[in-house]
Amino acid sequence: MTEIILASASPARLAVLREAGLDPEVIVSGVDEEAVTAESPAELCLVLARAKAAAVAEMVAQGLVIGCDSVLELDGQAYGKPKSAEEATGRWRSMRGRTGRLLTGHCVIDTATGAEAAQVASTTVRFGTPSDEEIAAYVASGEPLRVAGAFTLDGRGGWFMDGIEGDHTNVIGISLPLLRRLFADLGVSVTSIWKQGSFH
Repeated sequence: MTEIILASASPARLAVLREAGLDPEVIVSGVDEEAVTAESPAELCLVLARAKAAAVAEMVAQGLVIGCDSVLELDGQAYGKPKSAEEATGRWRSMRGRTGRLLTGHCVIDTATGAEAAQVASTTVRFGTPSDEEIAAYVASGEPLRVAGAFTLDGRGGWFMDGIEGDHTNVIGISLPLLRRLFADLGVSVTSIWKQGSFH
């Protein structure tokens, strides 16, 4: 059985993979995201995904290491996790009624061979128009402070999203369609690494 390692502390990414039939081990990379810069939001999330995967791959003798990093691109700027409640509030006030792109860099490294496959998934997100009171309540819940772009699709943020175009798992933090293609690039069929047992 091929060992799958998720180089991310994100409970949402882990949940998506588990629901999709994988049982990854979690090893957090410890990469300092603040120290990384790039020319564009897409490049930034890809550089970070590669850095996270590479850091964890050095600790693992055998297995497939998955590194991911998500940012929201709005007006050409990359927005990760807000650093404070004030920042999250300001962001939501500027995002409401607008459209952005949720970008997630993905990198898979086969530690046995050193082979790597990496790409960025992009999903268009349309924000709703929550009132100032709704924004304040959402920020007070703490959820926006833990996630790239200060919103979730699968949590309380879902109330304030008007729609998306593209892959919804990407907005949650890890794109299953893209990941399947990256595994294939490394010669791995995703169905061969599904955990055994019947579906519950």
